[in-house]
Amino acid sequence: MFGKKKSTVGLDIGSSSIKVVEIARDRSGDRLINFGVSEPLSEAIVDGEIMDRQLVQEAIANLLESRQIKNRVVATAVSGRAVIVKKILMDRLSEEDAKEAIQWEAEQHVPYDINDVSLDFQIINPNVDQKKMQVLLVAAKKEMIQNHADIIREAGLNPVIIDVDSFAIQNAVEANYDLRPDEVIALVNIGAEITNVNIVENQVPHFTKDLSVGSNAFVEGIQRRYNVSQAEALNALRGRGDQAIDVAPIIQAACEDLSVQLDRAIAYLKSSGETERVDRILLSGGSARVPGLKEFLNTRHHVPVEVVNPLQKLSYDAALFNGDDVESVAPVLTVAIGLALR
Repeated sequence: MFGKKKSTVGLDIGSSSIKVVEIARDRSGDRLINFGVSEPLSEAIVDGEIMDRQLVQEAIANLLESRQIKNRVVATAVSGRAVIVKKILMDRLSEEDAKEAIQWEAEQHVPYDINDVSLDFQIINPNVDQKKMQVLLVAAKKEMIQNHADIIREAGLNPVIIDVDSFAIQNAVEANYDLRPDEVIALVNIGAEITNVNIVENQVPHFTKDLSVGSNAFVEGIQRRYNVSQAEALNALRGRGDQAIDVAPIIQAACEDLSVQLDRAIAYLKSSGETERVDRILLSGGSARVPGLKEFLNTRHHVPVEVVNPLQKLSYDAALFNGDDVESVAPVLTVAIGLALR
């Protein structure tokens, strides 16, 4: 009211750092008004599971305080082995009836005790045939969700949405790119420990999976091959430091598992009749710009590979970035931006 701007906050709690984004929303559109990235968390989070509660809680609180973000209502997300995303067929039902039936359906597809998971679903094709509909099922361990929410509350915030990293990335991309309805996009978000893969066509996720590979594997590979410190390996990965360190072969070796998983996903989608191909790969995350990664994936999969710019259609003041290259920083913020755009 009275012209007061509303803002939304996205909080991305990653394995290596915490990212926060604040977006103002008014009649003129969406505008990035603040963002921050914490110092490295030093193994406080492993495979999506929080190991050091106090360190993470303090990092969240300190980050918002240092960036002077006053809005305490946040959207956040989870990923890792404790999160399962799967398309399933079930009997055609109304949304209300499906809410009651989904727990029984989920028992057939979730490898955990159904009482230990939180469930959500979306009907993505209500008319597969006269009797069936297609549903996107999401299940996450209650303990992980509760821990995630508790730590955010302990940091003085109110988590009103807990999403899935892959869907937040999809949200950021769809808000910033004009994708053709028939275009099949592989969204690949490479973090420190986890790579989120989401193959999307016409806003529908065909295949979503979190892989246990990330930039830590790149760093460890460089350290072993060249007998250098972690700091030296990180500098080489960022294209700085010792020019004698050739990271491309290490990137290729570490990403071969990712490529095999992409090949398997495409083969599965072909066999199920969902799609025949991937038209483009869009990279995001802290390691999207590592030297040789784009070229390797392009050669390996024979499709265009781009690094996502989740600020492409958002307005912002360049002074926010303190002289840093916006296109280098932006991919790191993809999950947080997708959350804030909720």
